[in-house]
Amino acid sequence: MSVVLGIDGGGTNTRAAIVADGKIVGSGQSGSIKRLRVGAEAAEANLRTVLKEAYAQAGVKGVKAACCGIASPTMPGVKEWVTAVFDDFGVEQSEVVGDEVIALDAAFQGGPGILQIAGTGSNCVGRAPDGTYETAGGWSSRLGDEGSGYWIGVNSIRRALHAYDREEPCQVIPRVMKIWGAKDMDEFINLGDGTPSPDFAALAPLIHELAEAGDAVALEVLNQAAIDLVEFVLLVRSKLRRKHGIAGEVPVAWTGSVIAKTELVRSQFFAGLHAAAPEMPVGREEVVALKGAIWRAERMAKAAV
Repeated sequence: MSVVLGIDGGGTNTRAAIVADGKIVGSGQSGSIKRLRVGAEAAEANLRTVLKEAYAQAGVKGVKAACCGIASPTMPGVKEWVTAVFDDFGVEQSEVVGDEVIALDAAFQGGPGILQIAGTGSNCVGRAPDGTYETAGGWSSRLGDEGSGYWIGVNSIRRALHAYDREEPCQVIPRVMKIWGAKDMDEFINLGDGTPSPDFAALAPLIHELAEAGDAVALEVLNQAAIDLVEFVLLVRSKLRRKHGIAGEVPVAWTGSVIAKTELVRSQFFAGLHAAAPEMPVGREEVVALKGAIWRAERMAKAAV
């Protein structure tokens, strides 16, 4: 019996599954293992928690192969500490790859395609038939990540402050002040500009609620988020067709709560892609990235036989 482990280390949650002969026998969930988001100590604690839970359910003490998809895997020390934890859990062979890689493989299992990620962060990546990648966006929360939950949260506040200066009606600031427990504008600004910074991505559901209620600032931000996500996909499509000689259309998949749960962004994302490239196949269901990690781990295990 071949037992493998797959991990999807997102910006907010981490999910793990242990699979034996194609069947999930153990699973676990914990907080983020992204060091830049939660710090090195919390990231390792979360990884060990999710592994302990999955191993306990599966009743195993080790696995043949493991694949961990995580944001920013090329950051110094990331692959090393994940691999060291794997060693403590009896993992025979492993790999640490980007979260976009496991999501791509969940959708296309090694084949060509385009994936738009829009969750806590955002990134668009396309894979050519020869396995090479083309990307757009994904330049971190401070420098990019347009269309992400973080971007929606922080830019809603920025634009709401502009509305405040112009004395225009906007519900973003009073609603966020209530969530943060800020008593006045000075405290609100200090909290928003503090270190560590607030969880701006957690504000995305509120912004969607306000947009549906007609708040002009919230509507403007969500409209721009959809436009940016569409433009990322079209840019990657253009690169694949131009640089890799792809004549036909490239299939598109997506994952992340911004598209999955924010209807105003979701509908405009699909409509924008259809208007620009009517023949381009676009998946209607969210990709489950964890399935890609499992697929890669199973492939590793088979190659080792």
